[in-house]
Amino acid sequence: MSEPDESAIRAEVRRWLQDNWDPDASLIDWRTRLVDSGWGMPDWPEAWHGRGFPPLLARAVEEEIADFGAVGAAKLGIRLLAAATLLEHGTDQQKEKFLRRILTGEDTWCQLFSEPGSGSDLAGSTTRAELEGDQWIINGQKVWTTSAHHADWGLLLARTDWDAPKHQGLTYFVIDMRQPGVEVQPLRQMNHHASFNQVFFTDAIVERDHLVGELRGGWQVAMTTLAHERRRADGMRSGRSGKGTSAERKGRIYEEEAAETATVMAPYTWYPQRAGRVDLALPRAMETGRIADPTVRQELAKLLILARTTDWTARRARAAQQQGKPQGPEGSLGKLAASHVARAAARVHTLISGADALLEGADGARDGLIAEILLSVPAVSIAGGTDEIQRNIIAERVLEMPKETRFDKGPFRDIPKNPSS
Repeated sequence: MSEPDESAIRAEVRRWLQDNWDPDASLIDWRTRLVDSGWGMPDWPEAWHGRGFPPLLARAVEEEIADFGAVGAAKLGIRLLAAATLLEHGTDQQKEKFLRRILTGEDTWCQLFSEPGSGSDLAGSTTRAELEGDQWIINGQKVWTTSAHHADWGLLLARTDWDAPKHQGLTYFVIDMRQPGVEVQPLRQMNHHASFNQVFFTDAIVERDHLVGELRGGWQVAMTTLAHERRRADGMRSGRSGKGTSAERKGRIYEEEAAETATVMAPYTWYPQRAGRVDLALPRAMETGRIADPTVRQELAKLLILARTTDWTARRARAAQQQGKPQGPEGSLGKLAASHVARAAARVHTLISGADALLEGADGARDGLIAEILLSVPAVSIAGGTDEIQRNIIAERVLEMPKETRFDKGPFRDIPKNPSS
């Protein structure tokens, strides 16, 4: 069967939008219509609200929807990480229950992986899941969980077998975040934001049919989630904004979409500062006169070169994704490079602003924005897998160097753990 013609697909999408778009409809009603048509996520299988298109054609559909000025399927937050994981490992019952509501935006999600006692050692999870009748009973704690405070569902990695080796005793679940056994507490960061939460489970319940993948197969399912997370590391970019300015985009759909975006994106408002705000470095050097300092010029040149080459790596990763190619080393390479860029940017901002970089508020450089950058940058070397983890991945899987000697083999219950575990 030949691949559909792109120009014909674009024309078909435009005709469908002309017949169906109504900016005064409710956001959920519109997205339901869009999802039912298959245009909301055209690269998904036809059986699950898609059209089975290759990534390049799916991108063409997305462009037509944006250029028309219409609103697309819900994609912000970790919704698509949940969807990608369920598409690969979920049962038909799970796909039927969750996928449509992910795309319509009716449900929000969070990712419950990290724990206080295991850091980047994801396989060291000690949150317990014990089967009692037809329900799993969950007890434990997760941390650094973005958006847990307004999530409907969570992707949970928990230990179901303490006598198996650490990687083989984990199971992956979908958990209801709205139940009494789940307590969410915000974590205040040193940059004054509160994007993350700690989550406590006390006899929380997971229905038996909400186990994703195989019992004790949670590690493999979690790797799927993380692979998509690294691929979508730059997913906060807005892409095409659609036809018309925000002031010109009138109608109930736009109002509801704006409210949804404000809620979902609130935890990410400081992420540009976390990345170092390279875009401010040259203007700051110019406006302060520090561009005349040869040391500042040298460090600024290094930063801009590093940022440009890192962007090229990210572009290669996106191009490979659009062509449907499997995940390559670009994910870990890009993640590690982003840490180097952020730290280099923090050094340059400090060189330019001097002691003023330490001041918050109106007394600080750029009304305290530079201080926020310096406080936020360390997070980029930790979130999504530390720099050390990325170096191990690159060394072992890309350079094919010998693996580190492991001291955590054997039954998990016999492995020494941090006191907080």
